[in-house]
Amino acid sequence: MDWDKLRIFHAVADKGSLTHAGEVLHLSQSAVSRQIRALEESLSVTLFHRHARGLILTEQGELLFDATSQMVRRLDAAAARIRDSEDEVFGELRVTTTTGFGTLWLAPRLATLYAKYPALKIDLMLEERVLDLPMREADVAIRMKEPTQSDLIRKRLMQIRMRLYATPKYLAEHGTPKTMDDMTQHRLISQHAGTAQVAAGALLVAELMTHDIPSTLTVNNYFGVLQGVLNHLGVGVLPDYITEDFPELVRVLPDVESGEVPVFLAYPEELRHSKRVAAFRDFVVEEIMEYRKRQQE
Repeated sequence: MDWDKLRIFHAVADKGSLTHAGEVLHLSQSAVSRQIRALEESLSVTLFHRHARGLILTEQGELLFDATSQMVRRLDAAAARIRDSEDEVFGELRVTTTTGFGTLWLAPRLATLYAKYPALKIDLMLEERVLDLPMREADVAIRMKEPTQSDLIRKRLMQIRMRLYATPKYLAEHGTPKTMDDMTQHRLISQHAGTAQVAAGALLVAELMTHDIPSTLTVNNYFGVLQGVLNHLGVGVLPDYITEDFPELVRVLPDVESGEVPVFLAYPEELRHSKRVAAFRDFVVEEIMEYRKRQQE
């Protein structure tokens, strides 16, 4: 099967348009169209349904797109390994983690990594969905649970807990709750029960809600919860690692907290020798070691 035709097919399927694929490939729309027709004729199938709004893959087209997507990811991985130098760290590294951890802990510390490796290009993908590392949706993941796939290298980084926090201004105006029952006099800020989140945090929120809290603010990530707390809207359920960067926050009900949540770093076995992955891994480990030291002081 002609790789040039497959490459053009993949671009068309990815963009959903002959014109947009041509722009990416630096080919005319007619040239792209000819290659797609030639590929369909060689396979004796129709790969696209043609509509006024664009192109939609047929069932056979979906199968071929799955195959070309895997090929592209494998080629990207091979290119990444080839570009790795024994003495230099450069190029793109795709890192995925949750919105909360990525915005509140990781992103503020990346200046240290860039200072050491200025030619590194970090593509930080923040979402609750667990991306498939073996299928190369990302190169490295930081996850709030241990990965289950067997072909991943994993390292436990630390453990966190969800706790209650408020600002001094809020507590001065509304009082400081002394017991769980006192929470009926306060607004609770937390992640919405239906959003993807660590089970320990959801259980803590569910326990708090059994105390008939009349006013709540729910957000779909911890960054939003933090913004609500910082703007004095109530008492928020937040991960304990925020205390270093937001020391002005006051812990409320010190005996109330979630169970431990393990934090793991993981990457595919095939990237074991990647200099970029090693640089990022070492950076995260060093930052966490320093974080632990400061917590113990």
